[in-house]
Amino acid sequence: MLIKRRDFLKNGAMATAGTLMVPKFLQALSHEKELISNGQKIVVIIQLSGGNDGLNTVIPVRNDIYYRSRPRLAIKKENALSLNDETGLNPQLTFFRDLYDQGELAILNGVGYPNPDRSHFRSMDIWHTASDSRTYLQSGWLGRYLDSQCNGCPHPTQIIEFDDILSLALKGEQYNGMATKNPRQLFATGSQPYLKKMVDQHDDHEPVVDYLYKTLSDTINSADYIFKESNRRPTKATYPNTELGKSLQTIASLAFSEINTRVYYVSLGSFDTHINQDAQQKRLFTELNEAVAAFVKDLKTKGRFEDLLLFTFSEFGRRVTQNASGGTDHGTANNMFFISGALKQKGLINPLPDLSDLDNNDLKFSIDFRQVYQMVLEKWLQVDPMPILGEKFRALDLV
Repeated sequence: MLIKRRDFLKNGAMATAGTLMVPKFLQALSHEKELISNGQKIVVIIQLSGGNDGLNTVIPVRNDIYYRSRPRLAIKKENALSLNDETGLNPQLTFFRDLYDQGELAILNGVGYPNPDRSHFRSMDIWHTASDSRTYLQSGWLGRYLDSQCNGCPHPTQIIEFDDILSLALKGEQYNGMATKNPRQLFATGSQPYLKKMVDQHDDHEPVVDYLYKTLSDTINSADYIFKESNRRPTKATYPNTELGKSLQTIASLAFSEINTRVYYVSLGSFDTHINQDAQQKRLFTELNEAVAAFVKDLKTKGRFEDLLLFTFSEFGRRVTQNASGGTDHGTANNMFFISGALKQKGLINPLPDLSDLDNNDLKFSIDFRQVYQMVLEKWLQVDPMPILGEKFRALDLV
């Protein structure tokens, strides 16, 4: 059975530390380097996988409904990191509070979409594809960004995800992002003599086979290119020895190099806290806080903080009322953090959720998440969002 090139691109084009299948656009650029100045904007996306509990993240410390709904789980006012008289941060997010005080953090509340879905898989697909809850798409919003930017360009813009598999968000109709947890390991895999011998000895000119061998060749070159760029100006800063810490350390090294990557994507999880939420969220927020602190301080030292936009998201929040197992169940709207040295709006951007006005005991959304995507595309990456999102949304003005 013949494989359609389009289907192969959509379903199989990825690279991991152990396998070698990446899209054509991730070429080594071995003959022509694209220098990135300190003005080159980058986006770092941290996905809080599993549905982070937003109410125990940005805490309504003077809301009686919050404390009545969570008699054992609510974070006490005296333990929260105070932002103002009404609001506190989770006690583990000490560096985020420092950023807030310095005007380098923006918090958006009530982010979601109409007719929310409480399935992890479906809701994450909606966030990844930027679809509405009734529409099923096979390409992601960042993948379509690549399609838009790479049409006819000699050296397409790159996106790298630090994971073993490629998220739907990074899969386009024509081009896909790249996934790898470890550039060194990817380079070692790509340097295997038998792989290079396969490429050198290829003489089959059937179109799909040609394409597969070309993909393999590009992958080998890409692995070499990314590894070399990650070692061109390696950061000397100390990062925590966690998965997120190591990923952000590699991102910093790449950002200081000449690589043309514009978007870095990394996940932290699992925030699916049906039981024992307090301990689980505490552990994950400690990892998040320490890794982001090292990363931001590193970029500030190198004068790159104003070129950074880092934001977090989760596929949904949790229910207002705690469950019987010391946790919370799947909910709807949530908050997002935005970190940058170039924020136009700072602090708490909009009101906290109204806990007296719920929809089936869940939070109502007030900001469509695609407004965030439009802002990132239009105002930060400076591309037309229409071919990517398919419709226009009311613009946010955070950057």
